[in-house]
Amino acid sequence: MTQPILFFAAGLGTRMRHLVVDQPKPLVKVGSKALIDHALGFADAPDLQPKVVNLHYKSDMLRAHLGTRNIVFSDETDKLRETGGGLKHALPLLGTSPVITMNTDAVWRGANPIEQLRQGWQPQMEALLLMVPKENVHGHLGKGDFLRSEDGRLRRGPGDIYTGVQMIRTETLADMQQDAFSMNVIWDQIADRGGLYGLTYQGQWCDVGQPAGIPIAEEMLGV
Repeated sequence: MTQPILFFAAGLGTRMRHLVVDQPKPLVKVGSKALIDHALGFADAPDLQPKVVNLHYKSDMLRAHLGTRNIVFSDETDKLRETGGGLKHALPLLGTSPVITMNTDAVWRGANPIEQLRQGWQPQMEALLLMVPKENVHGHLGKGDFLRSEDGRLRRGPGDIYTGVQMIRTETLADMQQDAFSMNVIWDQIADRGGLYGLTYQGQWCDVGQPAGIPIAEEMLGV
């Protein structure tokens, strides 16, 4: 049985400022590798199919960069749909639920986050978010996103940081009338039903959403 995965690569990347004038944010390099290649490197398992990448800003450059790989593109060049809308738009390409989604503006040191998420998934979950404790976070100034109960359920609060990787059942998306909406809307609905869970990533994680994050990430990775 295959496991579909979506890589979010459609954002404008405005926090990257001058680095995204001539290229999309997923092609910004940390060390010698583009951010999107750092993310795709965790998706080598043969049953991770299809691999879908959504596109908007400078989509031709991403198509060219990824063109020789086994990638399916979800074209959002007509308009930005945010994370929730991007996932909804890609559902015809992704197939069966649940699906994995992964942001492409972070790097990791430690175990494969995608495999850890897959191993942690249980049937009663509607969504499983990979979280990281603040002491293992680099380049991120947030106060925390969720608090985790003893049974693994999440609720909003200044606890652990969301890493940008999740596994989620997609049935709720069909009820959304909007084209563009954040995953936060879906998570809040799922949390109200008691179906939002978190899993702690034990390695190190670095947010590379802005230029200052690049040297921090390179130091963390030792590159």
